Amino acid sequence: MSDAAALDLPNIALDELHRIDALALAGPDAPAHPPRVLVLYGSIRERSYSRLVAEESSRLLRWFGCEVKTFDPRDLPLPDGAEPDHPRVKMLRDLAMWSEAMVWVSPERHGAMTAIMKAQIDWLPLSLGGVRPTQGKTLAVMQVSGGSQSFNAVNQMRILGRWMRMVTIPNQSSVAKAFNEFDEAGRMRPSPYYNRIVDVCEELVKFTHLIRGRSAYLTDRYSERVESAEAVSLRVNQRSI
Repeated sequence: MSDAAALDLPNIALDELHRIDALALAGPDAPAHPPRVLVLYGSIRERSYSRLVAEESSRLLRWFGCEVKTFDPRDLPLPDGAEPDHPRVKMLRDLAMWSEAMVWVSPERHGAMTAIMKAQIDWLPLSLGGVRPTQGKTLAVMQVSGGSQSFNAVNQMRILGRWMRMVTIPNQSSVAKAFNEFDEAGRMRPSPYYNRIVDVCEELVKFTHLIRGRSAYLTDRYSERVESAEAVSLRVNQRSI
């Protein structure tokens, strides 16, 4: 086992991996705590390559100074197959509320993201008690493939990220023939595919620092201000009756 694996460090030359200058990127009202990142992956296989990519991403994000939590999709019920107060659903939603950024990693299956990945996203509502759990948060998307390189899953997740009102970063990762890219211990071997994952994680952290403290301004919408004003006016009129 390498020193990096033993210490759970990124599997790359650390002298080439720069720290993020958070102070230079931070918004005017950015919180002082480390960026909070939620990582989701789309497989429950014992040797899940999407999970292994998620783990490599988590190591990198921690190296860049983030607090990272990963959701295990096992035992998550299907959407509409349980109530929102189901313990696993509640855990997922609480993590979404906690996070300021997300990483979604899915295998490609039949030319699309997996049902396991989609189920996790479907359990995240656009609005929850007057709060939008995903709006204005940054998102990075990655996929693994059993065959040649494809971008079907990441393209689908980009559409979902936009629907969830997230800020999806430009960079993305697609690992082809993922079974060739990991050693027996489950660590990803240095390669151009791994370097791309480093790029994605680095870019996600930069975008997250840029947006923290500015998210409310960036996501403020005229249509929602009109709806809020109408709702307030209706409540006032109802009280006066």
